[in-house]
Amino acid sequence: MKNKTKAILGVVSVVVIAAFVWSLAGKKTGEAARFLTAPVTRGTVIQSVTTTGTLEALTTVKVGSQVSGIIAEIHADFNDRVKKGQVLAVLDPTPFVAAVNQTKAQLERARIQALDAEAKYKRQQALFEAKLVSEDQLETARAAYHQALAQVTELEAALERAETNYRYSVIRAPIDGVVVSRDYDVGQTVAASFQAPTLFTIAEDLTRMRLTCDVSEADIGQVKVGQTVLFSVDSYPEKQFTGRVAQIRLSPKITNNVVTYPVVVEVENNEGLLLPGMTAEVHIQVAKAEDVLRIPASALRFRPEMLGLAVGSNRANGNAPAQRREPGRGSNRGGASSRREPRPGGGGAEDKLATVYLPGEKPSDPLRPFFYKPATT
Repeated sequence: MKNKTKAILGVVSVVVIAAFVWSLAGKKTGEAARFLTAPVTRGTVIQSVTTTGTLEALTTVKVGSQVSGIIAEIHADFNDRVKKGQVLAVLDPTPFVAAVNQTKAQLERARIQALDAEAKYKRQQALFEAKLVSEDQLETARAAYHQALAQVTELEAALERAETNYRYSVIRAPIDGVVVSRDYDVGQTVAASFQAPTLFTIAEDLTRMRLTCDVSEADIGQVKVGQTVLFSVDSYPEKQFTGRVAQIRLSPKITNNVVTYPVVVEVENNEGLLLPGMTAEVHIQVAKAEDVLRIPASALRFRPEMLGLAVGSNRANGNAPAQRREPGRGSNRGGASSRREPRPGGGGAEDKLATVYLPGEKPSDPLRPFFYKPATT
């Protein structure tokens, strides 16, 4: 009796366990059979190299002072548009005017002394011809005269230098452009003893800008001069700007053992939306395929146990049995199997599409994933 009871309990246990396992397997199969589908389309697919970069003005000039002094006037501020030769700032002219006047007085005295030395030399020359003075006296008078002339020449150069410094006390714009930086205020002292201090920074033309980005050594071989560049900035996340690769610089940058190369992109900024210093997310179009069959790139993303794609229609209830096939192979609708091979060009960040060869299929065919499990040994 006890053995019979144990046998019955054992059978019941096996049935319950089998039912439980079957229910779990059925639930998993049902869930796995729910597929998201997307039609095969025909269009353009772009492969891009993605990086970040910084916007800069094409030409930036730092305006400094060649003389020292105290700033007396400021005639330009941030964002002001200036013309070449326009006055930006004026240093206190008092010491420069004094230097000019002092040098003029010294020059005038030197000229008078030169005239006196000339007269003495001519008189000594006449006396020498009359044999009333020695040759040594004549040579002394000649030397004094030439020394006076040299003094005049020296002071003429000093006067020119003093007048030049006076002109330098007025700071003028060297180019047409926009003032993007002003580093001094009225009353500050400018010390130009060792190097010219920067008072203003002027960007020549902000309607055309330069975007400098770093491309890794793994991708730099795909980047060529003239390629189209699409980029966006945080200030206008919904707007896409365009440019072209203008230069690939050969000087590498090494940061934490990562090698990158600077790539310069020329950008049109006719709307004035882009500003110097903005950070841009950059997509350099390195390859392009037109009029090809394409599918969403998300269909090619790896998920656990999802290793391929199959073409077929969904059943009415949205479920379909999982198909075990070799990765990369699927139904050709004609009974023969076909190999799905990736097409060079890959997925682009712009349209998030990937290109594949689909023999025997046509645009609008829905795609769905199938599951593949390798045989265990």
